[in-house]
Amino acid sequence: MIIHICFGTRDLERASTFYDALTAELGCTRTAETERSIYYANPGVGVGFAITTPFDGNPATAGNGVMATIGAPDRAIVDRLHATALAHGGSDEGAPGERGNGHYVAYWRDPDGNKMNAVAMG
Repeated sequence: MIIHICFGTRDLERASTFYDALTAELGCTRTAETERSIYYANPGVGVGFAITTPFDGNPATAGNGVMATIGAPDRAIVDRLHATALAHGGSDEGAPGERGNGHYVAYWRDPDGNKMNAVAMG
């Protein structure tokens, strides 16, 4: 099973500003840091998400077809996550709304082009 998701970044400081704001909406905090990486999770749960500069030294690139999904407890959190992402340098990939599967979903990309979404089921 997946232990955590990690996105590459070309600019750790810029990415940390973006993800500090986004994860705060979920009550998550930084759980660990190195000079190349920052880890986020719910307190006491362990690592759930990380951002890092690539180990090989090449520029980070967003994966085509790769997306991380955040489970939101309600539609208001989906709305807030989408708004927070856009307010901190993210780009819109699909405004909050109900999708064909009956789920309430929003999509965005972080400043490095990594795609994310949030979903409130039901």
